[in-house]
Amino acid sequence: MHAPVRPRRPAIAATPPGVGTTAPSEQLDVLAAGAMPIEAVLSALAVAETGLSTQESHARLRTAGANAIRSHQARILPVLLRQLRSPLLLLLAVTATASFFLGQRTDAIIIGLILTTSVGLGLFNEYRAERAAEAMHDRIQHHATVIRDGTARSVPVADVVPGDVVEVRLGQLVPADLRLLTTTALQCDESVLTGESLPVEKSVEPVPVGTTLAELTGCALMGTVVSAGQGRGVVISTGGSTVFGRVALGLGKRQPDTAFQIGLRQFSLLLVSVAAVLTIGIFAVNIGLHRPILTALLFSLAIAVGISPQLLPAVVSTSLAAGSRQLARRKVLVKRLVCIEDLGDIEVLFTDKTGTLTEGRIELMRALDPQGAASDESMLLGMVCIDATVRNGVVVDGNPLDTALWHAPTAPRTAAGRYSTLAVLPFDHRRRLVTVLAEDDHGHRLIITKGAPEMVLAHCADASDTAKAVLDNEFRAGHRVVAVATRPADEQDTLSQDGEHSLRLQGFLVFLDPPKSSARAALARLAGLGVAVKVITGDNPEVAAHVCAELGLPPGNALTGPDIDRLDDRQLSECLSTTTIFARIDPEQKARIVRAQRSHGVDVAFLGDGVNDALALHAADVGISVDSATDVAKDAADVVLLEKDLQVLADGVMEGRRIFANTMKYVLMGTSSNFGNMFSAAGASVFLPFLPMLPSQILLNNLLYDTSQLAIPTDSVDPEQLARPARWDITLIRRFMLVFGPISSVFDFATFGIMLWVFHAGEALFHSGWFVESLATQTLVLFVIRTRRIPFFRSHPSVPLLVAALAAVTTGAILPATPLARSLGFAPLPGGFFVALVLMVAIYLVLAEVGKHFFFQTPKPVAAQRVRIPGHRVHRRAAHFATGR
Repeated sequence: MHAPVRPRRPAIAATPPGVGTTAPSEQLDVLAAGAMPIEAVLSALAVAETGLSTQESHARLRTAGANAIRSHQARILPVLLRQLRSPLLLLLAVTATASFFLGQRTDAIIIGLILTTSVGLGLFNEYRAERAAEAMHDRIQHHATVIRDGTARSVPVADVVPGDVVEVRLGQLVPADLRLLTTTALQCDESVLTGESLPVEKSVEPVPVGTTLAELTGCALMGTVVSAGQGRGVVISTGGSTVFGRVALGLGKRQPDTAFQIGLRQFSLLLVSVAAVLTIGIFAVNIGLHRPILTALLFSLAIAVGISPQLLPAVVSTSLAAGSRQLARRKVLVKRLVCIEDLGDIEVLFTDKTGTLTEGRIELMRALDPQGAASDESMLLGMVCIDATVRNGVVVDGNPLDTALWHAPTAPRTAAGRYSTLAVLPFDHRRRLVTVLAEDDHGHRLIITKGAPEMVLAHCADASDTAKAVLDNEFRAGHRVVAVATRPADEQDTLSQDGEHSLRLQGFLVFLDPPKSSARAALARLAGLGVAVKVITGDNPEVAAHVCAELGLPPGNALTGPDIDRLDDRQLSECLSTTTIFARIDPEQKARIVRAQRSHGVDVAFLGDGVNDALALHAADVGISVDSATDVAKDAADVVLLEKDLQVLADGVMEGRRIFANTMKYVLMGTSSNFGNMFSAAGASVFLPFLPMLPSQILLNNLLYDTSQLAIPTDSVDPEQLARPARWDITLIRRFMLVFGPISSVFDFATFGIMLWVFHAGEALFHSGWFVESLATQTLVLFVIRTRRIPFFRSHPSVPLLVAALAAVTTGAILPATPLARSLGFAPLPGGFFVALVLMVAIYLVLAEVGKHFFFQTPKPVAAQRVRIPGHRVHRRAAHFATGR
């Protein structure tokens, strides 16, 4: 295998940057550009190879617009329209307006005020959540490298314009549709567009006219990932005009619903369907009882609105926004709010070893000769063989091993300075070697190779059994080892991979990277959360196994890069269940391992911080990087940890699950007492000589209840509910409704009996009694439903939730005794009612506890397969190309 060579092509005459200073007369299609010679493409785009001028790029940005597919700017009008899109709400408003003009002005005004307050609450909370999301997006900008004014510079992806000359490298997302100008072993993963898993080799040669997208080798397409090499290209189209942009916009301009949000919509449709049946039935019954049509319609619609989960979007948005703030305090930065849900779903985490399981402070322990004796010579040769710049004895942009070697107290820096490097064959993840052609101050030339011991030994002619035994002992001790070998060179020697042969082993460099003190507890915590941790490392498998054993992580089986190359995708997938360590792995293999794990239907996270991790970060369900990572890795990640610590990641997983659990509390509340109370109202209207509750009273009851539920996002969650990922289950919700709804209705009808036969209530007193009882039962049952513990008071709610619930119940209880009572249709309640109320609420909560015990006594397993929405990968990739403009 030969070192990559830049393809040659005819030279193009130099032209000043931004030649012509005129935007192209017509937009060029990428398929057409791929079939054109480079000179013709540059001419059509009115640009030179040296790129645009800054002035011209600004002019083109004003013309072409931002290079974005979606906007994350918070706008109040769309949020308001989402609050008003409920047809039931609109119909109720129209009916209330009609009643106002037909004489029922007091009721109409009260209904209008309640509806306005309800919409305002939802608007305030959802808009605040969108502002939080906007602020989060503004903190994280994706960048691309462009040539402006003849020099390379980094600019926001949104500022890339047609005609820009862009550089792309390993692990980066292609920022726009490009016609390639130069390539160096460039390959792109285009699976997001074509579904083809194998990377496509790129070149600068034109393709025949009519070539399909999958064979467009002369172009790099927006949203695809550079899987190998590097290149430079001129931008043909940006934003929604790109191939990827058209696909993403075809799936919808807004950020798509997650699987959880789809489940919430299914739940809402379930309740709306029930509401529709009740509305029609109640209206028909009331007309049959010769009640006024307008009153019957208002009552029926109020029942429907009472069942509909109006504030559910606000509860979800508030939960996510509060979660993002909480995560930021815990040093976890999410790029999109929905990433919080993804964090909670993680079941398998692939992580690197250095800095995550180990301290990341690599130190040189010793330098050995092949017999295991101390050797200054092997240390000197290792310092000379370096693929980095050394200035004044300090390594610049070197890898951690080279930096540790040069900073070692015994390092012969002066002696190393007497060597000059004539040529370098850089490290790559296939060879796992770096080779230099060096010359000392006496003119003696030497080829020095340094790298993974097994690769170096394979190129040596004199590797003895003693040397192999020395190496094995170091590996078993958990030390990182680099081998050094040499051969003489003369003036005719050139540096190539073919020259890495007939080497003489000079010795080993042994490094120590001790296990991180906090990693054992973090691994135990993740295991307790049901997250399986697997290690992907470029190190030796024995070293990785040693570290895992010291930290209490069962090492299981190990697979190396060569092992994986021998396996097809099916065989690799079968091996994953018993494999914990993946060693000597290159970037493409990392991504392949992640894809194989995802094929099992589980949610997979990948934690990495290097350029070589970018492909796997893109392939994972949740890509996680750290603040100290390379720009390429941070750009590819969905989540950035401000501290490289698995404890921080465990915090993120728990927060994601806490948000899910709290949202489910609101959902289950809506299917229990809330549904039961509305069902009771429907039933009571059949035999009562008057409406069981006025339409305005139903809406006021619903408003007080919903307002108290807005504190749910602040609630604590029991540790046992966070112990495993939870997924949406509409079947469980239906069962819950059928079990707990009737329990609530039983006590409603008991209240009806007490009001009619004990207190001989008239219409106003009956309305007051049932208003207070229904609000108390449907609000206070939250303390039973919010926990799986029995009795429920073993779990403590958050203070805001406790205060909000008690405030709602108290407000409802005192309303009939206030000056507003007459306007609202209430009458003061006798003291004996409150005694009966306390008894009924107590009995209701006890029965709810009994029902909860039987309902949850057999835990339902987590769904084996993760259901993804169509175009999930495209939508996730499209989030990279969003702007706040």
